[in-house]
Amino acid sequence: MMFRLGIAIVGITVAAAVFGPWLTPADPNAQDLALRLAAPSGAHVFGLDELGRDIFSRLLVGARISLLVGLAVVTSASTVGILMGSLAGYYGGTVDTLISRVMDVLLAFPGILLAIALVAVMGPSLTNVVIALSFIGWVGYARLVRAQVLRIRELEYVQAARALGAATPRILVRHVIPATLPTVIVQATLGMAGAIIAEASLSFLGLGVQPPTPSWGTMLDAGRSHLFDAPHLTLFPGLAIALLVLGFNFLGDGLRDRIDPRLIAER
Repeated sequence: MMFRLGIAIVGITVAAAVFGPWLTPADPNAQDLALRLAAPSGAHVFGLDELGRDIFSRLLVGARISLLVGLAVVTSASTVGILMGSLAGYYGGTVDTLISRVMDVLLAFPGILLAIALVAVMGPSLTNVVIALSFIGWVGYARLVRAQVLRIRELEYVQAARALGAATPRILVRHVIPATLPTVIVQATLGMAGAIIAEASLSFLGLGVQPPTPSWGTMLDAGRSHLFDAPHLTLFPGLAIALLVLGFNFLGDGLRDRIDPRLIAER
């Protein structure tokens, strides 16, 4: 049930992001100062913000930003994490020690604080947000893949490939890394939720997407000064973030239940 709910939430959000420009009832950047802070109505289902812009239209456009950042971060972080984790787990010894020490250093800092520091140094922009989140995000994938590879490298088919003289890159690409992908896919699904929250947090602090481009985080930041006189400014962006994160969590949990052999065996 939760798995299907997760698919529905994520699917609706993806559709909104893809077809947003054709679904928006108004220009997301068009201002109507005479109606600023207008409450939800038939003409504007989610109301207007402090500059008289349609909130529903801006949410649709902002969905594209959130999904774009999440997909870019997960893709880059998982790619680096798979590579580093595979090398550390397969070779062991000095390679494992070196990569593990780098991971320990990165894990010593709170992820969001390190991301804030990186974006503050590089400058606020969507590209720098992706770079910063990818820089801190690969560690989780590397630790997961390393643990998997330590087990997989001792399996008979990997030992047989090594005995037949297969080169190490071929063993990793053909036999070891594919065996880790189911677990990585589950982690990537959950990682999407984390990346979306992180992007919204950085945008809320003014370090992410810059105005007038709509972003759920910047919409929350703009609405915090109107919590009592116009609560819809923060209500709808907050609900959008919460629902999408919940959808990815449901999706990840459902995939884990279907992929993890230990959970399947317990049924």
